[in-house]
Parts: sequence; C-alpha cells; structure tokens
Amino acid sequence: MSLARDKIDLSLLPRPGSRPVAWRVLDGLAPYEETAARMEALAEAVAAGRAPEEVWLLEHPPLYTAGSSASDGDLIEARFPVHKTGRGGRYTYHGPGQRVAYAMLNLSERRRDVRAFVCALEGWLIAALGDLGVRGERRSDRVGVWVARPDKPPGLGGEAAEDKIAALGVRLRHWVSFHGVALNVAPDLAHFSGIAPCGLRARHLGVTSLKELGAPSDMKLVDARLRERFEEFFGPTAES
Repeated sequence: MSLARDKIDLSLLPRPGSRPVAWRVLDGLAPYEETAARMEALAEAVAAGRAPEEVWLLEHPPLYTAGSSASDGDLIEARFPVHKTGRGGRYTYHGPGQRVAYAMLNLSERRRDVRAFVCALEGWLIAALGDLGVRGERRSDRVGVWVARPDKPPGLGGEAAEDKIAALGVRLRHWVSFHGVALNVAPDLAHFSGIAPCGLRARHLGVTSLKELGAPSDMKLVDARLRERFEEFFGPTAES
C-alpha cells in the first residue's frame, strides 16, 4: 500500500438518515472463539439488513491470533493459546490492558473502498492518540499505527527506531467489515515476545503502549476519546 494513502478521502460517513452505529463496551475478558463467532454472525445479519452496525470495545485473555498471512516461523513460543482467524495480517497478541475494537460496518451504506476503510481506521486511531498526547503515524509499507522512538537504539543500518502502538486486521464479507483494531493501552509488553508481531523482526521495530510512553492509560478515558473520534470518521453512535 503506497503512501498515497495520505491523500485518500478518509470520510466514511453513512448515508443521511442511517441509524447510529450501536456502541458496546463489554466488561471482563471476552473469550476469543465465542466472541469471534458472535461477531461473524452479526456481520452476516448486518449484510442482510437484519441488524444495525455495531462496534464492540473489549479485552481478551492472553492469546495469540494468526491472520491469513501468518507464517509458522513467526510463532516463536506458544506461551498462550493460538487461534487461527480469517482476518488479514499475521500473528498478533491480545490480552488484558489492550483495547480491542471490533467494527461491523456496512461499506455498501458508506463507500465500497477497502483502502479508504483501512486508512480511516488508522486515521481514527491517530486522532484519538493525539488527544492523549501521543503522535501516531502511518508507514508506507506497514499497516497499523507507529510511534517514533528516538530514545531507542537505531537499526543495524541506522534506521530510526519506532514502535507499533496499534494493529489493524480486518475482513470484509458482502461489504460488511468484521475484526478491527487493537490499541495497546497498558498490556504486559513482554507477552509479545512469543511471536514476531505482524512479522516484525528488525531490531529497530518494536511494540509500545500508552502506559510505556507515559500517556494517559485509564481505559475509560481511552474509550471516550475513541468514541469521539470514531464519530468524526464513521458517523454517530448510540449506546447499546
């Protein structure tokens, strides 16, 4: 995906008169397989017009997921359960302290443009991070949101160090999205060491969190910023 992403119209507002997106915050730790099954069923219902669009904010117990591009070599140590999933991307970690947002949105009611959708998700996260005092950035060759780390050693070739603070992995079926994004608020970053996160192995590329960066890491505050900024990119929400 080229850096022309920066020139894409990121507005994916729904058609006038559309129902607000149902906004749900799930308490506790959501079991992965059960949650994924419910998510896929809801995406089918949204595509059929039987259910409104929804966004779920949740946390999972510690686990690894393998996306459609996952390589066996990226699983270094199966320290936690591993789940194969139909989303795009490679291996990633989910666990307590990480805010996962699953988005079941109907692009037929917005704009049938996958690249614009991915860019809008990145833009949403970057805007919310900015509200929390963190400068998130895109990269031309890597999906997700990155933070420059001048305080860390450069790569072997002198590359500037940077850490991933948010991962994206989505899938579309009948132009309805499911899966979504994962923002590192205050997870145990050591848990990422069992995998090459998103296939990253270079010394100058790592993972970080709001807590590690000294930014606000209260989950309710993060959720509020996420909801406010979501509405700018994707339209009104209503608590479900």
